[in-house]
Amino acid sequence: MTTQRTSGRRKQAMAAAAVVAALLTTAACGGGNDNEGSKGGAAGFDAANNKVAQASLAKKGGTLKFAGAQDADSWDTTRGYYGFMWNFSRYYSRQLVTSKTEPGKAGTELTPDLASGLAKISDDGKTYTYTLRDGITWEDGKPITSKDVKYGIERVWAQDVLSGGPVYLKDVLDPKGEYKGPYKDKSADKLGLKAIETPDDKTIVFKLPQANSDFEEMLALTSASPVRQDKDTKSKYGLHPFSSGPYKFESYNPGKDLTLVRNTEWKQASDPIRKAYPDKITVKFFSNANDMDARLIAGDYDLDINQTGMSPQGRTTALKQHKANLDNPVSGYIRYAVFPQTVKPFDNIECRKAVIYGADHVSLQTARGGPVAGGDIGTNMLPPAVPGAEGQKYDPYELAGANKKGNIDKAKEALKACGQPNGFKTTIAVRNNKPSEVATAESLQASLKKVGITADIDQYDGSQTSGIIGSPSNVKKKGYGIIIMGWGPDFPSVQGYGLPLWDSSYILESGNNNFAMIKDKTIDGLFDKYVTTLDDAGKTKIATEINHKVMEGGYYLPFVFEKFINWRSSRLANVYTTDAYSGMYDFVNLGLKSAK
Repeated sequence: MTTQRTSGRRKQAMAAAAVVAALLTTAACGGGNDNEGSKGGAAGFDAANNKVAQASLAKKGGTLKFAGAQDADSWDTTRGYYGFMWNFSRYYSRQLVTSKTEPGKAGTELTPDLASGLAKISDDGKTYTYTLRDGITWEDGKPITSKDVKYGIERVWAQDVLSGGPVYLKDVLDPKGEYKGPYKDKSADKLGLKAIETPDDKTIVFKLPQANSDFEEMLALTSASPVRQDKDTKSKYGLHPFSSGPYKFESYNPGKDLTLVRNTEWKQASDPIRKAYPDKITVKFFSNANDMDARLIAGDYDLDINQTGMSPQGRTTALKQHKANLDNPVSGYIRYAVFPQTVKPFDNIECRKAVIYGADHVSLQTARGGPVAGGDIGTNMLPPAVPGAEGQKYDPYELAGANKKGNIDKAKEALKACGQPNGFKTTIAVRNNKPSEVATAESLQASLKKVGITADIDQYDGSQTSGIIGSPSNVKKKGYGIIIMGWGPDFPSVQGYGLPLWDSSYILESGNNNFAMIKDKTIDGLFDKYVTTLDDAGKTKIATEINHKVMEGGYYLPFVFEKFINWRSSRLANVYTTDAYSGMYDFVNLGLKSAK
């Protein structure tokens, strides 16, 4: 990992973003040919954005071909935390409940999956009871039982072996941390978690110590997938998970490729969610996003598994020549810089504010792709789709207003206030396989130089995120004062978005996402109040308060409320974006127009 000061590359990225903005403005004004390429079967520009494109053309058969610039953090259902992994994992894993396979906001609604219905909830909100469907099986034909679901959930407790994934279920079902996980479980069946009862193979009962208004949302997460005890290979499970869905792993070479084939033991009658159109699903991982985009445009692959938007170079080419293959959804993500307080001088709020005021927010937006391909300037840390969000109306640092080009005077005042009147040196950590993130780091580097802050850029291996920036000890050791990252809701609430980022109990030794190392009793207390608040109005009010406290702490520099330019091949059918996966295409029911 080398320090980069590639101002030429930054200028190229900025120029490409400007071209993209111009092309999209033309499209918005009615210029250009939105249906260019339609002879080849493309549905049209934005045809799959919050609506279904070419649903009736999906055929059974064929090979669906994904490409990606980054492998999953893990394909283990307990450990995976990347949004695209959750989306893709529905091919080989099922949960009691899951998101509806519908476009837009409707996709965030829950529907029964392994369970025959949504939960029967007790009046006090503490007991959730489910009955499993008939005919649900593993890839070897054995029935999926309530004990398999319980064991899969218990694995969340084995953080020493299976770090990286969300830990909501652990915190809600066992807030005192009394259960030690299945690998340290002294009971004969390794099912000693008292908060989950399995009176028979078809019934599972969750008993919460205290009510949590988002609990069923947590059970829809991939981390609540069943795992069969005799197939649990612990830390190696992500190399070959055992399937409960319509597809199973055929081969996987980390960082290179992945192939799924049909699970012949899966029964359509037992699964109202999945249509299982393709015969085979392949993923090819590329080390260079520009190369990947070129191959997508050439028709060698169908879509990008990462779903974080095309690179500036790829966007420009696609908008000029293949606009009918593109969608421009609003994502549920905010892209941002975050300041770890364990790295000096960012333990001082005024030094954090110096970066916030010193940054050129228009330049950062341009580096992300401009207003359309990148998104609106980010002014706070709550995504627009989460109840309690205020969008650009809440702009405490005037990032989209008076200070949008940066405010050198305010930055220098903050530097003086934090005891660094002549500026300081720091390091920006950024994933090496995300061109727009690298361009953003270079934009920030250039604007900070004007106020006396020297920022080196360390491009690290993006596939190793959880062990590099997710390790607080490594962040401190490397002196990563600024981390470039992004985040979308795990489920649509402030708990599903902000708890892993801002609650002190979520600071982890590995797989950490509270990069700022926030330990604020007020914020922790507001989260405690939120989870026991059952009325929507009360929840919304608390969510707004939490966002305000986070922004007042100066822990983050938001870049954009993100938008994407995503590619779909002319071969695809039944394509639509869904809010359930932050504006991504819903993978699980994609089909091909031809079985070839």
